[in-house]
Amino acid sequence: MDIELPNNIILTKLEPFFRWALSHSIYMFPFGTACCGMELIAVNAARYDLMRFGVIPRSTPRQADLMTVAGTITEKMAPLVKRLYEQMATPKYVIAIGSCAISGGPYHYDTYSVVKGVDK
Repeated sequence: MDIELPNNIILTKLEPFFRWALSHSIYMFPFGTACCGMELIAVNAARYDLMRFGVIPRSTPRQADLMTVAGTITEKMAPLVKRLYEQMATPKYVIAIGSCAISGGPYHYDTYSVVKGVDK
């Protein structure tokens, strides 16, 4: 059967496309400690639904390649964050969300225990 199709129509199977999409998905390990952590939870909820964009949250760092840190990191919590980062599979990436995770926020002026950025 020879049917002439327009140039903007592609006929293919969906299974190879889904396998390709899953192989390029981001497996995210969310790490939220304060108010920005609540925003991170909202992004993963039904209204915004990051999973439809291929961002899949994981509950263990061994299965993740992206750690999102949202909230204040204290001196007591910093070794835990470092240990979780070391447990991640390579390649591994970190995104700091909010001013507390990036630079200590307004809290690093008033207290000695707040880390001035998750990269410190």
